[in-house]
Amino acid sequence: MIKDSPNPPEKLFTVRADLGTETLLVNASQDLASINDIATHLAFEIDGAQRNVALGICRMLEGVQLLVDKALDVAHPAA
Repeated sequence: MIKDSPNPPEKLFTVRADLGTETLLVNASQDLASINDIATHLAFEIDGAQRNVALGICRMLEGVQLLVDKALDVAHPAA
């Protein structure tokens, strides 16, 4: 490990310090949409309680997407 590294060894991933709020929110929004697509696809491939879990994940993702979308609107209001 490099001494004086800006990344503590317990962290596997980091976020570049020079990224702006809008860039972070846009990337988070795209990732949420992708995860939602995966979970939705999965929900229609399984049945029973597992399907309910997958659909619950979809609903939670939709709620988080709304929060990110609102934050984007606040950070960069439409003209």
